[in-house]
Amino acid sequence: MPWAHQDKTAIVGVGATDYYVRGHSYPRTVYEMSCEAILKACDDAGISIKDIDGFAYYSSASQGYTGKFESSTFMEMLGMPHVSFSATLTSGGGGSVGAVGLATAALMNEDCKYCVTVMGLQQLPHARLGTVFGKMNADPENSFLQPSGLVGPGHLMSVLARRHMYLYGTTQDAFGEVAMATRANTANRPKAIRKKPLTQEEYDTSPMLADPLRRLDFCLETDGAVAVITTTADRAKDCRQKPAYVHAVAHGGQREWGRAFTWYGMPDPYFAHAGHSFPASRVWAQSGLSAKDMDVALLYDHFTPMVLMQLEEYGFCERGEGNDYVLSGKLRYDQATGKGVNGGTPVNTHGGNLNEAYIIGMTHVLEAVEQVRGTAISQVKDCEFALATGGPASLPTSSLILRSA
Repeated sequence: MPWAHQDKTAIVGVGATDYYVRGHSYPRTVYEMSCEAILKACDDAGISIKDIDGFAYYSSASQGYTGKFESSTFMEMLGMPHVSFSATLTSGGGGSVGAVGLATAALMNEDCKYCVTVMGLQQLPHARLGTVFGKMNADPENSFLQPSGLVGPGHLMSVLARRHMYLYGTTQDAFGEVAMATRANTANRPKAIRKKPLTQEEYDTSPMLADPLRRLDFCLETDGAVAVITTTADRAKDCRQKPAYVHAVAHGGQREWGRAFTWYGMPDPYFAHAGHSFPASRVWAQSGLSAKDMDVALLYDHFTPMVLMQLEEYGFCERGEGNDYVLSGKLRYDQATGKGVNGGTPVNTHGGNLNEAYIIGMTHVLEAVEQVRGTAISQVKDCEFALATGGPASLPTSSLILRSA
């Protein structure tokens, strides 16, 4: 059965600030940057800020992981007369694309008319995400992590990556190909942090930070803000841009994968897993589609092995075949043809968290919108369906399919 709300809402506005290397956004504030992104999204949609009456946050309304957004502050700063909906999803970047589903729920319940999702991130010296666990106060979970040297997300994901290598013979060359293939998409992107083409030698000689993960297997640490506006399909017809219809969206997870950042209680094969099997099955059931129907995939890439694992979990290849799929070049986008290489689906045509910027997953939503509009910088030819994913970090994770008008 198709999802009851299929194509009944659409993203009609997107906005983003410049992206900054970690800490270089100062003396700007995270609210200033977030307000800029929201105003740009309103201009993109052709609506007034006074039309916005809903907020659908994720990551528990966090500014990165170091502070909290308050809708009342946005209302004061932006001159918004009222809001009739304000809610948040849990789980860091795992909620990024799922927040569009939260906005859809509000719109279908007639709680608001135009709903904004925003993420702002500013990493000053005391608020760096790369070492976030090492700075937390001791508690039953952190008392296990901190003495083990697992002080940041990269250390924790490295354990899952090593298990995948052990079970399936996955190689570090495949992780390097994820980094190189997605870097190739940023040369012509004005805002991208990493633009220089990445060679095999440069990848191989980058420092090993958390075996088997090298520095270039880690996403960027950046500052900035991205906002998107969702409304009903009927209202979308009156907006400035071509609608990006919400064709399916899922948020959730299964207990067997556990809380990958802390507990490590998962049995095989879930230990070598990105935690996406459950939302993947839901989004395919809602849409009636499968991986072969996707024209582009914007896969959450905070670490290169998580892209490879998601390719398996969404069905682009079978479990354990991610290594060969990646090394065949099927992630790559061919600028000349506007299509994938060797019959593959282009992955992270914007460069992703690894190369363009890391704004806790929101750049993937922005790219998905531009792809189905037909306005992306690295535009996939005849793009009808774009898949975007959120997470993994801990559960839940999320999946979103946007459809072109």
